[in-house]
Amino acid sequence: MIAEIGQFTLVLALLLALLQSTLPLWGAARGDTRLMATAPVAAHLQFLALTASFGALTAAYILSDFTVLNVIENSHSTKPLLYKISGVWGNHEGSMLLWVLILALFGSAVAHYGHNLPRTLHARVLSVQGIVALGFLSFIIITSNPFTRVDVPPLDGNDLNPLLQDPGLAFHPPMLYLGYVGLSVAFSFAIAALIEGRVDSAWARWVRPWTLMAWIFLTGGIALGSWWAYYELGWGGWWFWDPVENVSFMPWLMATALLHSAIVVEKRDSLKVWTILLAILAFSLSLIGTFIVRSGLLSSVHAFAVNPGRGLFILILLAITVGGSLALFAWRAPDLKAGGLFAPISREGGLLVNNLILSTATATVFLGTLYPLFLEAFGGGRVSVGPPFYDATFVPLMLPLLALVCVGAMMPWKRGDILAVLGRLKVAGLLTLLATLVALYLSGVSEIYAVLGLLLVAWLFFGTLAEWAERIKLFSAPLATSWQRMIKLPGSAWGMTLAHLGLAVCVAGMIGATAWKEEAVANMRPGESLTLGEKTYVFRDVVTVDGPNYQAAQARFDLLHNGEVIAELTPEKRVYNVQAMPTTEAAIRSRFLGDDYLALGDQGTDGSWVVRVYREPMIQWIWLGCFMLMIGGSFSLMDRRIRLGSPAGKTAGAEKSPARTGQQEAV
Repeated sequence: MIAEIGQFTLVLALLLALLQSTLPLWGAARGDTRLMATAPVAAHLQFLALTASFGALTAAYILSDFTVLNVIENSHSTKPLLYKISGVWGNHEGSMLLWVLILALFGSAVAHYGHNLPRTLHARVLSVQGIVALGFLSFIIITSNPFTRVDVPPLDGNDLNPLLQDPGLAFHPPMLYLGYVGLSVAFSFAIAALIEGRVDSAWARWVRPWTLMAWIFLTGGIALGSWWAYYELGWGGWWFWDPVENVSFMPWLMATALLHSAIVVEKRDSLKVWTILLAILAFSLSLIGTFIVRSGLLSSVHAFAVNPGRGLFILILLAITVGGSLALFAWRAPDLKAGGLFAPISREGGLLVNNLILSTATATVFLGTLYPLFLEAFGGGRVSVGPPFYDATFVPLMLPLLALVCVGAMMPWKRGDILAVLGRLKVAGLLTLLATLVALYLSGVSEIYAVLGLLLVAWLFFGTLAEWAERIKLFSAPLATSWQRMIKLPGSAWGMTLAHLGLAVCVAGMIGATAWKEEAVANMRPGESLTLGEKTYVFRDVVTVDGPNYQAAQARFDLLHNGEVIAELTPEKRVYNVQAMPTTEAAIRSRFLGDDYLALGDQGTDGSWVVRVYREPMIQWIWLGCFMLMIGGSFSLMDRRIRLGSPAGKTAGAEKSPARTGQQEAV
């Protein structure tokens, strides 16, 4: 009965999406307030229907209902409860149901919080959300029904992929989907604005909080995936330029550009056409990522099995959504009124350069990800594009961005003086030089490129602090005055500072973990030792450990420094009972300056074990920086001016903020 409830509410959601996508759009075109009023009602009801459907599938997993094919293929009665629940979205059908549930959640949120939007814009935004939901609900019901029954249920299920039975992977997909799907709101606002033929500062203020929310979740989802790959896969790496990593990274880059571009629209009424295009491209890249993962076109540890029928269906959806939106953009964009002018050396100019760099970087990742597919399609054979390509193309593009971020943040609107800004950054420059000399002394000239990278990171870090200090008049006014200015700073100002500091910390971790990483691999028996740097790993013994649905060979190592035991490390090699699939559970001793990482490999015929040891300098800084980025975004989102958007009853002209050099918005 539970599966039938889920199936019924899924079909009901499809019908509600059909109503949401047609009646309000028609009403907005005719000026019919009654038809437009159906949009929020349909959005709320669609969310309730999909919540019931998703809840039914979750209940089937928790109760181990093996009359449902999806539960059979992805669950087992002995699996821990957390992984029974995460198994709901650990497969194609369930993950797509989660996708449309989150889409409906955002649609319902826009319906609830969008009461201060112009009525026609509100109706059109929700209609576009309904059109997207209609396409994906049709896809699920026609090709990927999660409630299919079996005539003769088995005694037990096939279990979930053991690699997905991990806390990091339990929370990574929902957070990533909140980012992916959250960009649909910016997309819907863009399409609605094109239909209406109007983009102004008020529109930008309505778009920013939704884009910011999606960006925060997307940042967290990518960071969780990187953290999981680091400790679970046993490779001692945090990023592999895997195709599915790339398709989550590209929307993040576009969303970052969109956030910065929307500031210019709001403050200076410029870059309107460009901002609309970014909103379309950001969500389009999310859809392209969905197509790549669901079709199985590219191999990846994340991708689901190849299914040509599903791939073709999503390709058609992709062509309609992306092609249709770009066609509408080409038709309507020339009619949008141009904004204010600005000098190349200005805040607007800096944000435009930011956008160009991020867009070019996105195009580089896009080319590297899909080039193997295009080449094979045209008979060029199979090739793989790996880290060397991205190191030679993507990384050089990012270096100027690090150098320009703190400079752009201190530029005034409309027209600036680069020499004056650099003069205000002279203390940051001296601190950067000092930090670079210290890094050069500690590392030597063998890693000169890494030291130069840290120079840019230090410049960004100290430059951001200098901008913050100037904002509160630190050292140029009494401390009491600076304190009062600091506590009165808006959330967007704190958000910009924390996000830029987080970017510096994150990139510093990436440089350190790449340039100064050490590793050693050996075949070891109990009683033997392995030395890496100043530390020695002593192999004591191996014991068998029984888990809830697996058995593990657990090795016990003593970690010695200067002859003294400083930690015990217990890496595991697990074999899951149902699928008989081995997984690696690394043992990691984390410290602020670096990790001691130990992974247990396979056992040889002579009784020895393959042991991999890594020294990972500064690697925790990567996730600390990502956390700071999310906190910075959250501070900006808490800013009442951003969270509430355009106050009700004000016109776009009244909403336009004056250009002030002293009041800067978060990026």
